Amino acid sequence: MGRTSDAKEKILTAARSLIELRGYSALGVAEICKTAGVPKGSFYYFFESKEALALAVIDEHWAAERREWTRILKDDAEPLQRLRQLFEATQATQQAGQDSCGTISGCMFGNLSLEMSNQTEAVRERLQEIFEAQVEMVEAVITEARARGEVTVADTRTAAQSVVAQLEGQVLFAKLYNNTSPLNALWTNCLALLGARTPVQV
Repeated sequence: MGRTSDAKEKILTAARSLIELRGYSALGVAEICKTAGVPKGSFYYFFESKEALALAVIDEHWAAERREWTRILKDDAEPLQRLRQLFEATQATQQAGQDSCGTISGCMFGNLSLEMSNQTEAVRERLQEIFEAQVEMVEAVITEARARGEVTVADTRTAAQSVVAQLEGQVLFAKLYNNTSPLNALWTNCLALLGARTPVQV
């Protein structure tokens, strides 16, 4: 039935590509299997449903993205510089996608939040967990910057939520207009949002 050692990875790769391109709801199991080059029986050997596959795709995508966020936000650079590097990496990723296929795919988590958060509780909860993890990572950096006297925010949690929301929103605009220029504003907007006290190069 095609249950080879790489069949699961082929299904995940195909599903991720199709979800990024077209979203979740319009996809069927048959199309995913055809794109993956595996028989339909292989799909149900590894995944009990399309929702289970979506959760696996989300987890795989977050594992890779979390490694990148950790690499940047736990670097030895100064706190605010780390945030800037996160924005620059995000913009570079979106630009690379546009250069590769002609369109900006946006953020998978943001896209699925808009499409699926009211359809499936399991996906909604998983996406909430991911955004909470992102907020925690950003908050740690903001807290460090505040301890250094570089920002003036009173509530680091709310500030971190605002930074992540701004990042998601600008990526959404980049996708909508198929143009990465909205991401240029991330850094200066972040400095204003955090009430940056020190003169930071922009």
